[in-house]
Amino acid sequence: MLQVARLSPKLLGDATDLVRDYLRSCLNPDGGFRDRAGNSDLYYTVFGLEGLLALRADLPVDAVSSYLRQFGDGDGLDLIHLGCLARCWAAMPAEQKVSAPTESILNHIEAFRSADGGYAGLPGQNDGTVYSCFIALGAYQDLGRELPNPDGILACLHRLKADDGGYANQQDVPLGLTPSTAAAVTLLRQLQQPVPSHLAEWLLARCRPDGGFFATPMAPIPDLLSTATALHALSGLQASIDNIREPCLDFIDSLWTSQGGFHGSWMDDTLDCEYTYYGLLALGHLSV
Repeated sequence: MLQVARLSPKLLGDATDLVRDYLRSCLNPDGGFRDRAGNSDLYYTVFGLEGLLALRADLPVDAVSSYLRQFGDGDGLDLIHLGCLARCWAAMPAEQKVSAPTESILNHIEAFRSADGGYAGLPGQNDGTVYSCFIALGAYQDLGRELPNPDGILACLHRLKADDGGYANQQDVPLGLTPSTAAAVTLLRQLQQPVPSHLAEWLLARCRPDGGFFATPMAPIPDLLSTATALHALSGLQASIDNIREPCLDFIDSLWTSQGGFHGSWMDDTLDCEYTYYGLLALGHLSV
């Protein structure tokens, strides 16, 4: 994702500096990036760091490293924040990265293995979710370790197929979700498994004629998360986006502000570094 997001300045042009400055403004004095309430959060710190890396900006390494050390080996964190801790340490330079508590983080992540072989948002669950599997695999990759029992994730994904051919975060549902289906495509590719041939068409069908992807066919408006993740999955499938490129550019442009950040949708009044990163990711794919 980061490699593609680095292409975004081709379309941002002179606005690149505004986006870079906005991301820098999201850094709190303690070294964490702020959430929507203004508090430092590991989740938002991932997107702040990734956004700055995408724009080839210097990272506030000392401040962020100090912030990360507050979390020790990740004991007590939920799965999402454990994955974020892994991703943040992976973004640090080599001299800082050596102090990452790699094995402890991954041991804590294994506590979220579900009985079906996947990963769940809470320990001791019978059924995993696409999102949790995506977080777990990403953590292993970020920390340079091999994922144990990848077949368990594949079995979990198989049970999460929705009736309409997409993927959802729970079993036996009629409609898949665009972000979940995009994550499933990425998981299958990363695990070197064949991706069902219909998924490119499934994803493209979620694109609004005037640009932007819907999370579900019933969603009233498109959103930036669905758009960025769908474009990323379609790129991995080598599917053509020529027919939707310009409408999607118009949609993303409608979410950008002169403050340098991106809104998540037309109904979203708050800027944050998460959706700003998704804006960079989407623009990167649309620039190719």
